[in-house]
Amino acid sequence: MRDAPVALNESRPMRTITTTEDLAAFCTAAKEHPYVTIDTEFLRERTYWSKLCLIQLAMPGDDGDAVLVDPIEGSAMSMEPLYDLFRHEATVKVFHAARQDLEIFFVEGNVFPKPLFDTQVAAMVCGFGEQVGYETLVRKIAREDLDKTSRFTDWSRRPLTTAQQEYALADVTHLRVIYEWLAAQLVKNGRQKWVEEELSILCDPATYTVTPQDAWLRVKTRTTSGRFLSIVKELARFREQYCQDQNIPRSRVMKDDALLELASTRPTSIEDLGKSRLLLREGRKPEIAEGILNAIKAGMETKPDEMPKVDASREQLQVNPALADLLRVLLKAKSESLGVAPKLIASASELDAIAAGERDMDALKGWRAEAFGDDAIRLCKGEIALSAKGNEVRVVKL
Repeated sequence: MRDAPVALNESRPMRTITTTEDLAAFCTAAKEHPYVTIDTEFLRERTYWSKLCLIQLAMPGDDGDAVLVDPIEGSAMSMEPLYDLFRHEATVKVFHAARQDLEIFFVEGNVFPKPLFDTQVAAMVCGFGEQVGYETLVRKIAREDLDKTSRFTDWSRRPLTTAQQEYALADVTHLRVIYEWLAAQLVKNGRQKWVEEELSILCDPATYTVTPQDAWLRVKTRTTSGRFLSIVKELARFREQYCQDQNIPRSRVMKDDALLELASTRPTSIEDLGKSRLLLREGRKPEIAEGILNAIKAGMETKPDEMPKVDASREQLQVNPALADLLRVLLKAKSESLGVAPKLIASASELDAIAAGERDMDALKGWRAEAFGDDAIRLCKGEIALSAKGNEVRVVKL
């Protein structure tokens, strides 16, 4: 493990970029390096789309190569130089827990950084547990402590304090040490392909695209009634479209529990709508109330052959409980020997599905097949057995 980076030099002012020219100069210089570390600060509590407030960038080297890019102070600044860096495949773009950052850049610039490296994903593959936090990696790999006092500040306010700037830059300066250590570890254990498979999902537009027509699939309900689901579908479609158009959170229109209540009570007038126990004040405004009533009406008028249907096949699976328990033991043994979080390999529902005969799932594909899935299938077929010796579980070929 290499030494941790030195602390930010207090005598050297932190550099903030607010012009296209300065951003272009930094990104041009970054293209000469094998990697660049990136993080963002944003707000989403009051909007549907994330509001980008700050971008942090750092090149390999000392802390003079770390900058803040301020899209609020530099409102006229074009992000195209950054997007051009994202498309420059000779420089790896390094993030931690990149999903929300990538969503911002995909929505605003229709671009994904390639090649991409996510230290959270890499850390899970390298034995740091499930969804390991940045602070943990800074402590365990960079041997530093983070000042978390600026963690929940309003990043849209200006001017930024010195503490905010230092906190933001720490998210990319320590990331250099973490990246170099994890990248070397992946080469050592031969798991680069595992990480690449996981990251391909993060760079799929479908991961971030919510079509109003399909928004109902995200609403959890145990009811399989076609009529009920038709109303849920129309209400979810209206909510998603309205929130996207107005750039407000879904909860401002109605939360899922209110949506399900309305699908059950099926009000037909403003007076009926006013009787809802769960619909918030915002959802009773005339424009939204009219949209809700129209959605319920559309759901009620849906023809039987056009009604949505849930996939009930999983509920009908005949799970072999003894086999499911053996699969859990196998997963625990495999995850411990590999140093990988069990939930990263397979979920409890996937284990039950395997025990019931299902084979089309992520736990049996790609790197997971190598780590667990292939032996899981052999166990189901009776080709292998499990034996215990002390605290160790072994796979025995039959």
